[in-house]
Amino acid sequence: MKSFTIGIALAAAAALAACTQNKWSAPPGGYYNYVYITPHWGTQAYDVNLNPLATRSDLQKAAVDILRPLLPYYSDGKARLHQGYTGASYPDSTAEMEAFSRPVWALGPLWAGGGGRDSELWNTFMRGLISGTDPANPEYWGNVGDYDQKIVEMASIGLALAIAPEQVWEPLTKEQRDNVYNWLNNANLRKAWPCNWEMFRVVVNLGFRRVGRPYDKKSVEAALNAIEPWYLGNGWYTDGENAHADHYNSWGMHFYCLLYAALMKDEDPVRAELYKERARVFAQDYMYYFGGDGSAIPYGRSLAYRFAEAAFWAAYAYADVGGIEPGVVKGLFLRNMRKWLSRPIFDTSGVLTVGYAYPNMSMAESYNGFGSVYWGMKSFLVLALPEDHPFWAAEELPMPELPASRRMGGPHFIAQRDGDHAVFFAAGQKPRMQHTHGQAKYEKFAYSNLYGFGVPKGPYGLSQIVPDSMLAVTDVGSDRYAVKRDTKDYEVTDKWIRTDWSPLMGVTIRTWIIPALPWHVRIHEITADRALQTFDGGFAFPADGVSVKTDRRSVFVSQPGGMSCGAVDLSGGRTAINQGTEPNTNLILPRATIPGLQGNVPKGTTTLVSAFYCGSGERGVMPSVTTADDAYTVHIGGRTITVPRK
Repeated sequence: MKSFTIGIALAAAAALAACTQNKWSAPPGGYYNYVYITPHWGTQAYDVNLNPLATRSDLQKAAVDILRPLLPYYSDGKARLHQGYTGASYPDSTAEMEAFSRPVWALGPLWAGGGGRDSELWNTFMRGLISGTDPANPEYWGNVGDYDQKIVEMASIGLALAIAPEQVWEPLTKEQRDNVYNWLNNANLRKAWPCNWEMFRVVVNLGFRRVGRPYDKKSVEAALNAIEPWYLGNGWYTDGENAHADHYNSWGMHFYCLLYAALMKDEDPVRAELYKERARVFAQDYMYYFGGDGSAIPYGRSLAYRFAEAAFWAAYAYADVGGIEPGVVKGLFLRNMRKWLSRPIFDTSGVLTVGYAYPNMSMAESYNGFGSVYWGMKSFLVLALPEDHPFWAAEELPMPELPASRRMGGPHFIAQRDGDHAVFFAAGQKPRMQHTHGQAKYEKFAYSNLYGFGVPKGPYGLSQIVPDSMLAVTDVGSDRYAVKRDTKDYEVTDKWIRTDWSPLMGVTIRTWIIPALPWHVRIHEITADRALQTFDGGFAFPADGVSVKTDRRSVFVSQPGGMSCGAVDLSGGRTAINQGTEPNTNLILPRATIPGLQGNVPKGTTTLVSAFYCGSGERGVMPSVTTADDAYTVHIGGRTITVPRK
């Protein structure tokens, strides 16, 4: 008890100091005591045991709980929010405006649904909106240029105007309304990057339309026409021309299109129904992102947005898309939110950190400022739904029964499930832009909801390269490994994946992936103009509290009574090892290892065949492969699969 009493005193002192420094007083009842010093929460700033996140009022409370810790960090005029000292690719002044804007993705729906108009959050937002859009105010957000990050941040305010004008627009004076309109209208006047940015001007104009201000129909039409060539079919968009297909399909393209479908269903019914139909198709793929516990598969960029993973399901419900039982949609949404709020993603003051399953700057993008992570508040769009909406009225249902395997054309996946383990087996993509750690975020052979993936921390040695679910190669005697960075060609069938790639000059590799969870087989045909040393890495696995068993050709790492992962050399000649990694490189596991196979290949063409396991219970029959001149025959999971050598 003594240590706990001291902890309360220190936390209370810190809270008081923060409030005093920023000229803000905690509300009656001591909010900090209520949220942050409950002893069994530890470093976790939210406890789903105290809020089960099951009802509309639970979600309203969660939105307020997540956002109130930001109050001490607003500027005097409330237009700027500075809750950290990390850098981004845009100035701090823009990052402060971004940090102000992103919580509004939740505040607009909260107010539209009747929650919290008189709260301190509402007063803070209104004062900040007035200050930030007033050119005479020292906290004015400033002029807006072409390709300006501020264009992105206008959209949340546009949504608030569109769905909660009584709370956001009507309290303003005529001069204040003019200032807000004039500043937001820069979305129509400035150039935006040809990607999901096109949709921000659409959302801003939806706000103008709702409050009776002129809205630019030509600008909206141009933006909606611009995204059409990026639609690949089967529910998938790329985020721009020749760009990646990833989470921006769900929390970007579909999210904004479904906002449009909901708010413009009477004026533009044909396009509204088109967007809803595309979402219905995509939803059949998107369910494979999620395990039964609500965790999603981390894949691609911008993963620091965390529970934005649930934003698609929020928009799906908001637009009344249909085609899936409301209870199923509700379960997918709520389980993901519970999973996120049970993780240590907040700092000790309750502010969201940059990272994924824990604070981690190593995995961040160049455009992740200190407030960027509140993009996840888009998932609170469900708060705009009335209490009697089918989403809230339905009984929450578990994950529906899905086929064990599904081919996805957009991102070049075979998605498979084994109990709560969800995995994407990936061919890779041909990117237009090289995002931070793009080779790790897009080019690994497999991505897991349970064990995530690692990003490199340095250029030397396997522990820094972190080649889980990758083949790493280097010259004999060197420790500067190269991994798959750019897919040259690929083929994805229902049963196997082929991907062609070249990690080094003079080295070409053709890899086949044959999945049948809990096993999968990889076949690598390596052609090199010199001898190489290689490491074929399996799934990442926790480094702590595990047992490791190795023999001549296999290694298995196991948790007591739980999952195990392993690697088996089917072609012979390699050494099975459990490779350690630098801490804080894996997105889910602060300390991770990689069971894998290490060995050399000579100059010329060599075939390596590896089997990888990740599951629980009995391992069953180990896969085997036989080779002919024209095909590989793979025996895996009780099936025989023929893979053509072409």
